[in-house]
Amino acid sequence: MQARTNRRWLLVSRPEAMFAETDFKWTESPVPALKEGEFLVRNLWLSCDPTQMGWMKRDTYVPKIQLGEVMRALGVGQVIESRHPDYHVGEVVTGLLGWQDYSVSDGRGLGSVEKVPAGVPLSLVLSLFGITGMSAYFGTVEIGRVQPGETFVVSSAAGAVGSVAGQIAKIRGARVIGIAGGPIKCAWVRKEAGFDDAIDYKSEKVGPRLSELCPKGIDVYFDNVGGEILDEVLARINLHARIVLCGSISNYAAREFRPLSNYPMLTTRRGRMEGFIILDYANRYSEAIPVLAGWLAEGKLKVKEDVAMGLRNAPKTLARLFTGENFGKQLLKIADPPLPVSS
Repeated sequence: MQARTNRRWLLVSRPEAMFAETDFKWTESPVPALKEGEFLVRNLWLSCDPTQMGWMKRDTYVPKIQLGEVMRALGVGQVIESRHPDYHVGEVVTGLLGWQDYSVSDGRGLGSVEKVPAGVPLSLVLSLFGITGMSAYFGTVEIGRVQPGETFVVSSAAGAVGSVAGQIAKIRGARVIGIAGGPIKCAWVRKEAGFDDAIDYKSEKVGPRLSELCPKGIDVYFDNVGGEILDEVLARINLHARIVLCGSISNYAAREFRPLSNYPMLTTRRGRMEGFIILDYANRYSEAIPVLAGWLAEGKLKVKEDVAMGLRNAPKTLARLFTGENFGKQLLKIADPPLPVSS
């Protein structure tokens, strides 16, 4: 059998602020022979997530990527060779597959992979049924505890997490206001996602618009951006408001985080601001997936995906998250399944 070549992007320097393509190195090398207990995955789809910026820079909830290692990323792939009794040729798996054509795994550790049930669309494994959908579900239902009649505000409302979080809040009976960038995204948030209204942070002053659209205050805020928008929300929270800290993308490419001036409102309003990492809910994914799948099948939930093509484009595709170019879940498709996939 002809030796396979593995194209890879390696992390070679740590960005201090926004990363550049020069922080990565493109390499091509033979795929190593499998050892007993290992299997080979042909990577098909890669997920682009803001947390990857943190993985490059420092230890977070997982150890930082070591210089010279393959750039870490969640992905979906197909097993094409196996010397592992539990992973069989043709099965579809998901895990930290990385920016490369092929991944060798023993199924354990940080690089652990899980099997994908037959019939699940591969892109949805990384969007609605992946960490973004799970973050939206548990952040809204468990931490936000949104109730019927409450006012729910979400930033990055046309993004992978924010769009789903807002729709879940709407399904649960809340009045939902989204904050997004640009008229096209705001129109989608209103018309397709079904939010009650949207604020275009690129052309409107967020604070005054929040006062106009939320005259009775804000009960739940699902935060994906941090910074100035979080501060404006804090100035307008209701008694016992819940602030769900899912992300802070406005700060990820900055050298220093922007300080908050309105945090004393948490005391006077007896509010709660809580951060979470979706790994905390990993043992409950099976609880959320059928609920989300049911809403999707009933047409209550819309999933917006932004698909780029080609492994060569991985750095440029990830960068779209930090410039606001992405619209929905940013994905990178790098190959089609080499073997038939069960449906």
